[in-house]
Amino acid sequence: MQRNRKVLFGKIAVVMAALPILLWAYEYGPDPGYTNAPGDSGTCIQSGCHVGTVNTGGGGVTVTFPNGTSYAPGVKQHLVVTISDPTKRSWGFQLTAKVGTGSTMAGSFAFSDANTLLMCSAADFHVFQSHCQNNKSDSCFDATTTCPANQPLQYIEHSLTGYSATRTTSGSASYSFDWTPPATNVGNINIYVSGNAGVGTVSPNQNNTNVYTKSYTLVPQAAGGAPTISAGGVVNGASFVSGIVPGSWLTIQGTNLATGLPAQGFDTWDKAIVGGKLPTVLDGNSVLVAGKPAYVYFVSPTQINVQAPDVGTGPVPVTVTNANGTSAAVTATVATTAPAFFLWPNSQAVATRAADNSFAMKAGTYAGLTTAAAKPGEVLILWGTGFGPTSPVVAAGIQVPSDKLYSCSTVSVKLGTTSPAVYGCALSPGYAGLYQVVITLPSTMADGDYPLVATVNGVSSPSGVVLSIKN
Repeated sequence: MQRNRKVLFGKIAVVMAALPILLWAYEYGPDPGYTNAPGDSGTCIQSGCHVGTVNTGGGGVTVTFPNGTSYAPGVKQHLVVTISDPTKRSWGFQLTAKVGTGSTMAGSFAFSDANTLLMCSAADFHVFQSHCQNNKSDSCFDATTTCPANQPLQYIEHSLTGYSATRTTSGSASYSFDWTPPATNVGNINIYVSGNAGVGTVSPNQNNTNVYTKSYTLVPQAAGGAPTISAGGVVNGASFVSGIVPGSWLTIQGTNLATGLPAQGFDTWDKAIVGGKLPTVLDGNSVLVAGKPAYVYFVSPTQINVQAPDVGTGPVPVTVTNANGTSAAVTATVATTAPAFFLWPNSQAVATRAADNSFAMKAGTYAGLTTAAAKPGEVLILWGTGFGPTSPVVAAGIQVPSDKLYSCSTVSVKLGTTSPAVYGCALSPGYAGLYQVVITLPSTMADGDYPLVATVNGVSSPSGVVLSIKN
């Protein structure tokens, strides 16, 4: 039975004020109310859409939460449901969220791909409708993720597309989607999930199915203080010297800087870049520089790394905002140019060989990693930030295109008392605010650690950086 008939019969139920019409479209996902949550009608075994056992097979169903068993009010989480069973080959699920141990809906769901769909339902399940990305092929009502006011209950479940993609997969399958908790602290939230493990064929009642249920209790994250930026805590992302360069890397140091973090206690923008555009908000955390959003790469409670937006020079305010509020503004100075090299341990400049991209650093710098210092005569790429405007200009907030060379102003390099030949300086394609300075080492250099300084437009990089040479 197809999903469009579910929607149609749900509407008929409104007109007739009849008893709930239970329609089962096995591979399309169940009707709402079968997660075993308070107020639900049990599981798909109780409904009769599947014939089998509940929680007696050799598998299970689990939910992976990025924040562990906690939530930050209003901060979206990306959840993953995994159904496993060593003897089965088809997979489905339904999940919902309730406030405490009651039946009140907690937050909202949204499909993040075509493999899941959203079910909206009235409290008595008389009226319901489905929404999914492939609303035509999956026979859904439409492709929105907003439920009408008269259908306050929400359930997320597998779609026909998801069922088809995972059917015949042995052992386990996973589905992922987004959940946004309530905007305010409502106390504990319980997540209820039911997973179906079937034989991989479509039959009138899906015989020989193992159904697994599980519930999780999420607690509100402890309210921390508002974010605070340390005095002098707005610094160059490579040198950690105070100051900002438009379009270059910026590090912000302080306390309570980030909330809503995954279990590991930090996050990066790796999954938040869309169409080459960099995010200005990550896990609900954001930074303003001179009132303009910065592009957030890394967030943790004590440090945030961003690409600075394009702003004018001079003193500007910097603030951090998260679920606990907005920090007091800290004043930092914006300069057109402030070159700096990124560093490996022992103040070694990050350098790679142009010939093979291998690391040019002392042997033993990192345990378990085979490395060798640079050799005289090699062509090296030095990696840094803050080298200033390029020609042509690249706006902050995007990954640098690879269509042409985006060169910075002429750079000179001093290595000890020598001046290596500099081929050029340019932004690295595919990255943001990351500069490459290409040099050729003199062929007569002796072994040693040589002070390395770059100068562009009369501004030099900080001292104390070394490049190791070994013949």
